[in-house]
Amino acid sequence: MNILVYGAGVLGSYLAHALKRGGNDVTVLARGKRAEELERNGVVVRHYFQLRTTVDRVRVIRTLEADDQYDLIFVVMKYSDFPSVLPILAANQSRHIVIVGNNADARQMQSYIEENSPTKKHVAFGFQLSGGRRYEDGRILAVRGGGQMVLGGLDGPIPFQPLLDKAFKKASYKLDYHDDIDAWLKSHIIFILVLNTVSFSPEGGMKKLDGDKRLLLEMIEAMDEGFRVLEAMDITITPAGQVKFIRERKRLVYYFLKLYSIIPIYKLIDGTISEMEALSSEFAQWKRATNSSTPSMDKLANQFFPHP
Repeated sequence: MNILVYGAGVLGSYLAHALKRGGNDVTVLARGKRAEELERNGVVVRHYFQLRTTVDRVRVIRTLEADDQYDLIFVVMKYSDFPSVLPILAANQSRHIVIVGNNADARQMQSYIEENSPTKKHVAFGFQLSGGRRYEDGRILAVRGGGQMVLGGLDGPIPFQPLLDKAFKKASYKLDYHDDIDAWLKSHIIFILVLNTVSFSPEGGMKKLDGDKRLLLEMIEAMDEGFRVLEAMDITITPAGQVKFIRERKRLVYYFLKLYSIIPIYKLIDGTISEMEALSSEFAQWKRATNSSTPSMDKLANQFFPHP
């Protein structure tokens, strides 16, 4: 299949690797130094657990023209970068698009693409359950050996699911279709905001959590507050068990966070301050709309964000 991966960061590169290994004709859209690295070296992945390196040659483009056509387009970017590519996606004639990453306003993105496209578009949304770090020489360090994506449509099953299944049939990669992907993405944002608010601390963030009982308990309370905001919006927390676990197994959550701060894997989770600030801004709108109070979440943000 002819597939475009729009975005060549850690997750986009790993997705391109998986699709290429699955026998697809893969093109990657990248710019600047990253485009040059891909043209020169291919997609280089250093697999964290397998202790091996793979190299995959892909076609590289720097712009998506209106008349370029692909069977599938995966847009893999930070939440704060999505708005800049929506007009480009709408103008392109390809019909099947999967927007992958943290997302607080999937409905608005889908509506923009559908309303501004000259051709009928089908849009799905997903999130990759993997992460890693890209080094200066272009290598990607993958946290997990196999890939996995949770994905779904906003208006029922994804119309082009057979195409997705075909693309990943021979890939070492799992697709997990979800009935309410918007609720899944919003629920996930609560964890992302709490964990990354602390990890982006200018004073070291997660490095100092071990032994800081007060801060760990503050993080647990902030998660509960975040879930209460979603509940006030009539959003079903998903997976359903996570909110019950946070509220009824706080001691276990405490030790999980403590362990998470010690082991090095958290350092490999790709994220940016600009994305966290954009998600935090969306969360603030949810709070205002529901007249909710989140003192612990607010305290963490004020304490750890470099730009409150």
